[in-house]
Amino acid sequence: MPKQVDHRERREAIARALWRVVEQRGVTQLTMRVVAQEAGMSLGQLQHYFASRTAMLSFAMDFASEQTSARVNQWLEKLGDRPHPRDVLRLTLAEMLPLHADARATSRMSAAYVLEALHDQAVHEQARHSLVQGRASVEQLVRQAIADGHIDSGRDPATETNLLLALTGFTSLIELDVIEPPDALAAIDVHLDRLFSGT
Repeated sequence: MPKQVDHRERREAIARALWRVVEQRGVTQLTMRVVAQEAGMSLGQLQHYFASRTAMLSFAMDFASEQTSARVNQWLEKLGDRPHPRDVLRLTLAEMLPLHADARATSRMSAAYVLEALHDQAVHEQARHSLVQGRASVEQLVRQAIADGHIDSGRDPATETNLLLALTGFTSLIELDVIEPPDALAAIDVHLDRLFSGT
């Protein structure tokens, strides 16, 4: 009896191959043929799973987001049943920075995705939807922290959310060796200390 192929598993393997291409060679090398070679399959086999480069890229980005969420949730479980919102925000922001191999791959994948979104309306809509959802999750954390008295009630949750997400701009500074990862984390800690102390 022939072995049953797990299509989701194969699509995830292709996504990981795509991440490696982006991380090691850059977005200019991101073609279906190159990804197929990296995944150890023929172009025809890859096209069985993804009809276009855009479909492949979109799946890879969704999968990267899922992996980031899973890593954040694993860390949150270690913080106990009712983690402090400051700790949750720090974990979330840190995971958005290229501080380890998986986060670096996701970060570079995101950069490639944004570049693609600027010139492809379908990708633009998907990327925008994902970012809107991510931003809403952070704002909900901020609003709840204000409601629970952890953050001063005079703070505007939308503005504070925007300022927190602006800290992910450290990505390019880290990637290009302008600052070291501990410097980015130190700045995040200072900002969170100020936000939660009311100063």
